[in-house]
Amino acid sequence: MKYIKQLRKLVLAPVILVAVMISSCTDIIDTSPYSSIDENAAFSTASLCELSVNGMYQAAQRGYYNGAGRGYPLGAAFVEQGDCRGEDVVNIYAFYAYTYQGTYSTGTANNVWYWSDTYRLINRANIVLEGAQVAADNGVLTQEKADEYIGEALAFRAIAHFELLMHFAKPYKDTPGASHLGVPYRKLPNNTPANIEINAAQGRHTVGECYQFILEDLDDAESLLPAKAGRSGITPVTRWTKQAAAALKSRVYLHMYDWSNVVTEANKFKTGGAYAGTVGLAASPNGAFAALGYSTTENIFSIENSSTNNPTVNGALASQYKRRQLVCVSPIVWRLDRWLPNDKRRTSAVMASDGTVESTAMVFTTGSNSVRYTNKYKDEVGYSDGAPVLRYAEVLLNAAEANARLGNVTDALTDLNLVRDRALANPTAESYTAGDFADNVELLGAILDERRIEFVMEGRRWPDIHRLQFCPYFPIDGIPAKLSNSMPANSDFTIGTPYSGPYGIAAIPYSDYRFLWPLPAIETDANPVLAEQQNPGY
Repeated sequence: MKYIKQLRKLVLAPVILVAVMISSCTDIIDTSPYSSIDENAAFSTASLCELSVNGMYQAAQRGYYNGAGRGYPLGAAFVEQGDCRGEDVVNIYAFYAYTYQGTYSTGTANNVWYWSDTYRLINRANIVLEGAQVAADNGVLTQEKADEYIGEALAFRAIAHFELLMHFAKPYKDTPGASHLGVPYRKLPNNTPANIEINAAQGRHTVGECYQFILEDLDDAESLLPAKAGRSGITPVTRWTKQAAAALKSRVYLHMYDWSNVVTEANKFKTGGAYAGTVGLAASPNGAFAALGYSTTENIFSIENSSTNNPTVNGALASQYKRRQLVCVSPIVWRLDRWLPNDKRRTSAVMASDGTVESTAMVFTTGSNSVRYTNKYKDEVGYSDGAPVLRYAEVLLNAAEANARLGNVTDALTDLNLVRDRALANPTAESYTAGDFADNVELLGAILDERRIEFVMEGRRWPDIHRLQFCPYFPIDGIPAKLSNSMPANSDFTIGTPYSGPYGIAAIPYSDYRFLWPLPAIETDANPVLAEQQNPGY
């Protein structure tokens, strides 16, 4: 019973959150009863069902970090951890040092809370999955509304397990059939003593099994969710939709090296596809971050934040990346050959005395310091920027990469140029043509560089490092070398030649145990099965 009690403390979440989703805050006068409401009552009325679903989104958005919100797992933390595990940012101060330097342990706060808060989200998703159907069976909800809630819960369960695999398990291609250890794929809610005991003793599924479950959940979610047109206001972006499930599948298949299915999912958004005309690229690179990231043109799914409900000064993206300037763009990516000097994504403006920055700027400098900071996240006062999870630019670059690997050069070039051309000063002269590349492999290299440029400071670098360990053409061995954990020199950002050093932090080979995060001690102490399955070296 000791480890069951410990697990209950770790991952057993209230059925209903004290804090509800942003859009519902004004509808609730006294929320305190919901912190201890019986789960049978939680799905006894339509409004309580909605509140329970809102609690699931809240679990994704804010997390629980020693009693405070830090944006675990999807409200900000997945961006910041995904950036700082890679080499395309520089951690200037000590805030992300464990992640940036690879000095984490079984008790390091970032990986402990990444694990526990992600499983907290999974638990809430499982509660909704079970409760929504009970509500439909009891006539509390229509089956259509219950299916919508179930679809949202399935999508959260899928993406939560997928994010855990990025940090705690080796890539899909590590073994034939992905037979190596993944993470426990939990499908039971911790709402009965029997379920708690089962979850407490559950071991790690294989990576292959995890991906199978993820895709099953996403297929079911896509069939149950409403399309973007069925939602209103900003909810086409901030709630799960059919489009979001399909976009996420294109990402999952990319990690599986299943190029044909990447193309299949991406083609749903193109002419003749099921979702044709429902999303599109913004006219400018900064357009995806207009309206604080809630524009429905390019964004497919973002996590909502507000001035009253956000990951706080110690987690919010605009706080960490703009106001406090803890992390900057690295000269390593800034000086890529393929990032043209006049690219609009280099557009910067000097920060004014009142702290504002030109809204169209993609990066900014401040004072006499020429260090480049991102301006993708703009609300440095209210911290209400959405956390970008999926946008159409990624779907297009996923398709471009898959087509390049399949030898479909024309299709790959078309999708690459759709994303890149909007950032060019002179697309007529600077757009890529087939003659710019000797073969599809060289085109693939341009696509991989474009991903680094387009998604810098969006948390996408680490997942790409993770999956490219086994790329036959552009393999990455482990974690690349990085600049020192300190303020880069102004001269480091001089473009014209690739950055060649110095590197203050040495590369970590793939064979090194530090490529993976350890399972947290708080979990292995509670679960003897997982204790036997700890990642080697910890």
